[in-house]
Amino acid sequence: MSKADIVVGIQWGDEGKGKIVDKLCENYDYVCRSAGGHNAGHTIWVDGIRYALHLVPSGVLNKQCINVIGNGVVVNPDVLISEMAQFENLEGRLFISDRAHLNLNYHALIDQARERLKGDKAIGTTGRGIGPSYEDKISRNGHRVGELLEPEKLCENLMKDFELKKTYFDALGIVMPSYDEILKDLKRFKEVLAPYITDTTRMLWKALDEDKRVLLEGAQGSMLDIDHGTYPYVTSSTTISAGALSGLGLNPKEIGKVIGIVKAYTTRVGNGAFPSEDLGEDGEKIGLIGKEIGVSTGRKRRCGWFDAVAVKYTARLNGLDALSLMKLDVLDGFESVKICKAYEYKGQEIDYVPCDLENVKPIYEVMEGWDKVAGIRDYDLLPENAKKYIKRLEELSGVKVGYISTSPEREDTIIL
Repeated sequence: MSKADIVVGIQWGDEGKGKIVDKLCENYDYVCRSAGGHNAGHTIWVDGIRYALHLVPSGVLNKQCINVIGNGVVVNPDVLISEMAQFENLEGRLFISDRAHLNLNYHALIDQARERLKGDKAIGTTGRGIGPSYEDKISRNGHRVGELLEPEKLCENLMKDFELKKTYFDALGIVMPSYDEILKDLKRFKEVLAPYITDTTRMLWKALDEDKRVLLEGAQGSMLDIDHGTYPYVTSSTTISAGALSGLGLNPKEIGKVIGIVKAYTTRVGNGAFPSEDLGEDGEKIGLIGKEIGVSTGRKRRCGWFDAVAVKYTARLNGLDALSLMKLDVLDGFESVKICKAYEYKGQEIDYVPCDLENVKPIYEVMEGWDKVAGIRDYDLLPENAKKYIKRLEELSGVKVGYISTSPEREDTIIL
C-alpha cells in the first residue's frame, strides 16, 4: 500500500502552493483538496498563460491526474461550475465528495453583512461565506454536496432553514430568494455536477491499496489555522497537515512526505498580527515586484521579511520533511535582506510563537543581497549570497529546502 504526500502552506497563505503542486503532480496519480473553499487562490503559470484556481485542485493541468475535492472542503456550486468551464473533458478526472458541505450564496451575504457591522474590528475575511458555511457544518445545520442529487428535497429543507433564521436575516438586512429561484439554481447545479459527485474517501482508500501515488493539497496557511493560528484573525478550517487527513478520510499511518511551502519573504491578507511586516519602502517594493494582489479577493497583500520564528513553529506543527522556497527572485537586486530570527516579548528575547503575537517585536538578522536568481534552474548557478540566505533559512527553521522557485513559470524550479 502506498502513502499520501502532503503540500501545506507554512505562513499566512498565498505561499505559492499552486505552482509547486502543479510541478510535483506530474509524478502523482491523484491530487486532492482537503479543506477551505473558494477563499483559496492558487495561481499557475504555464507557457505564459495564467490559471487561477479556487476549488479545482492544482493537478487539473496535468492530463494524467485525477483531481479530488474532499469532504473537508466547503463547495460553492456556482463558483465551481464557472471554474470548471476553463477546462475540457473533466469527467473521470474530477470528483467531489458527497460529504463536502455546500457554500451557498446566502453564506456570503451573511459573511459580508457581519464584517460591515464589525467596522474596524472586522476579521478581514474574503467575504465568500466560508466562515458561515463551516458554522452551519459545526452546528449541524449544514447541507452537503450529495443533497444536490435531490434538488426538490434540498430546496424544501433550505426554505425551512430560512424561516427559522428569518429574524437573524432581517437584522442583517439580507433578503432571501424565493422557492422557485432556489429550486432553479439547485436543478442547474445537479445537471452539471451530478457526474462528479461520489464517495471520495472510498475512492482514495482504493487508490492507496492499489499503490497509486496521491498528493494532498492544502489551502490557506498554517498561521491561519483555526486552532494554532493568530486567532481570531484566522480561517475557519484546520490548515495544518493533520487537517488534511480528516478532510479526505485518511489516517496518520497513510501519510508519507510532508512538504511545507514558504515564500522567501512573508505576506498576509487581512487583519491580525504580522511581526515582520515592513511598512516602509522595502515592503512596498516587495509587494510591487512580487505582484502581491490576492487571487481570490484582488486585495493588496501586506508584505514583510521572512519570519523564521513562525516558520520553525509551523514546521513542527506539520511535521515537515522539506521546505519549498517560493519567489526567491522577488528579492533580486536588494542591497540587503532581513530575516526575523527571534522576537522581543515582555522585555525578553524569545524563539517561539506566543499566544498574543500582537505584542512581539521582530529581532532581525541582516544579510547581503544578490543580483539575480530569476529563471535559474540549477542550484550551482545561484549567486553565493542567495545560497547563504537559503542555508540560513534552513538553520533557523530546522528544515532543509528541497525546492526553490525562481519565477512564476512551472519549469523555473530547482529540485534538490
